[in-house]
Amino acid sequence: MKTIMPTQLKGNERKWYIVDAKGQTLGRLATKIAVILKGKNKPSFAPYVDNWDYVIVVNADKFAVTGKKLEDKMYYKHTGYLWGLKEMSLWELLEKKPLKAIEFAVVGMLPKNKLKSDMISRLKLFTWAEHTFEAQKPETIKL
Repeated sequence: MKTIMPTQLKGNERKWYIVDAKGQTLGRLATKIAVILKGKNKPSFAPYVDNWDYVIVVNADKFAVTGKKLEDKMYYKHTGYLWGLKEMSLWELLEKKPLKAIEFAVVGMLPKNKLKSDMISRLKLFTWAEHTFEAQKPETIKL
């Protein structure tokens, strides 16, 4: 019996999906998006093959969080200088950059390797209900 090795898609066979984030919980939404971006929803999944699909998230700033995460959840970054650790709560992040909360959640669920930047480049975020990718004929996903 031979082992079948999955190969990269021939031509332009990538699918486009639309996800509406309005009222969805942030973590559950991010896991569904990460599964599609990794390609684990396909039967020909291989972690080293670029068979990933595109995900369009509309209403990306209207997601929900449970408990007191708006005040308690913190995001950290370091400037590179001494005492340069900056922290920002989820509430402050939503005021300054509303799309970054979903992006940070999805990036944290992707594998930490050289393919991560290719996967995250296939994530398209919009704060309104319309998007600019009508020509690709995306499919709507209900979560």
